[in-house]
Amino acid sequence: MELKTLITEPWDDYGLIDSGHGRKLERFGRFRFIRPEPQAMWAPATSDWQADGDFIAASDEDGGGKWHLSRDVPRGGWHLKWEEVRFLAQNTPFRHLAFFPDMMPQWGWARERTQEGSEMLNLFGYTGVGTLALAGKGARVTHVDASKKSVEAGKANAFLSDMSDRPIRWMVDDAVKFAAREVRRARRYDGIILDPPKFGRGPDGEVWRLEEHLPGLIQHCRNVLDRNSRFLVLTVYAVRMSALAIGALLEQMLGDLGGRIEVGEMAVREEARGLLLPTAIFARWVND
Repeated sequence: MELKTLITEPWDDYGLIDSGHGRKLERFGRFRFIRPEPQAMWAPATSDWQADGDFIAASDEDGGGKWHLSRDVPRGGWHLKWEEVRFLAQNTPFRHLAFFPDMMPQWGWARERTQEGSEMLNLFGYTGVGTLALAGKGARVTHVDASKKSVEAGKANAFLSDMSDRPIRWMVDDAVKFAAREVRRARRYDGIILDPPKFGRGPDGEVWRLEEHLPGLIQHCRNVLDRNSRFLVLTVYAVRMSALAIGALLEQMLGDLGGRIEVGEMAVREEARGLLLPTAIFARWVND
């Protein structure tokens, strides 16, 4: 199975400026931020980093920490744009900025396989940038996330993008339970995007553990796809898992549908030197 590298290139509202010594300097619109980045083991291009905020990680391994922001950074967020999608960026307690820029190549790839009226499912959809990217191509999208706050942010982003009237179902639900119900309802989708966390909880306290629950969820996804479906995209972050492993899982679960499996790494290109900063692994089934 050949490994691919999907690269996020800089665009007007986002860029990885520099990286090194376990940190990265990024621009999000008019603001610059420093965040921890264990994969940046090299030295930075320059040590003179000027930023509007710095996320200081906690000493434990639970991913905690705190932002130290200048007064100029709006605590309520500011607007960014990718293609026709407008959305709110914001410094969250989890070191993220309310969207994941390294998903851009996946959004673009999925849009190329989206037609007017395509039925799409976005599980763990977060604040809806990927959902709106598909809706912008005319898809009917079901957006599922366990966080009511994230789903409300998605609706707000739809308003910013002038897409409030698009056929999007915004669902606050546990991804596994929702997918199982869709199987029982005999629903069918043309494409699925899966961007699960390593660990999470559903709205009713359901526990999600990636290594334990991913195979069952993929089986549910298989059961709402058919030979006329176009794709399934799976991205995985911050786990001791191989792209080959998740590729083999998709091959076993979806192999009877035909098509092919692609696997590899996701990375962001640094503006200073063109270095590639790895961010995640992925596997996807495509039926061209």
